[in-house]
Amino acid sequence: MRKFQDKTLLIATHNKGKLEEIEDLLAPYGVAVVSAGALALAEPKETESSFVGNARIKAHAACKATGLPALADDSGITVDGLNGAPGVYTADWAETPNGRDFDLAMQRTWDALETANAPFPRLAQFRCTFVLAWPDGHDEVFEGVMPGQVVWPKRGNQGHGYDPIFQPDGYDITFGEMDRWQKNKISHRADAFRKLITGCFT
Repeated sequence: MRKFQDKTLLIATHNKGKLEEIEDLLAPYGVAVVSAGALALAEPKETESSFVGNARIKAHAACKATGLPALADDSGITVDGLNGAPGVYTADWAETPNGRDFDLAMQRTWDALETANAPFPRLAQFRCTFVLAWPDGHDEVFEGVMPGQVVWPKRGNQGHGYDPIFQPDGYDITFGEMDRWQKNKISHRADAFRKLITGCFT
């Protein structure tokens, strides 16, 4: 496994919330962080059918554009009663002609579970795959999972995306009801991040 020895890491995201979360997690390691959004990099087309495939596209595109090592993630929710959907299409389920509407995506998820007559508890997992890539083409992959279940009606207005309908294992509240810093400590992204730190930063 390759250790990270550079001073600056490019985070291949245009998502401010995601950037803040990663910045916070990296703070103890003295790494300067810059985002693809701040550098106005184009967002590459995500054409793969797996989280790792899409994270690789984003990480390597950012490396190529800047000459900096880059960290990208692809994440989403997989629902057992929907054969793992929406999966890599998690954000696509929220697409409308006027932008993303996650209330619509959550309703669509629940309606699909009802149509499928999926048994309770309606098990689901938030998944995150990090790819850390270097300009020479090398990369390292780290996968994180947060198991839980889909609940209805929606609860809470914290977080983003599908958080108000996802109740993580071991908790009686949804991600949408959880303080964001508490959620950031236990999330699928935190799980992947711990593996990344162990593998490349310690």
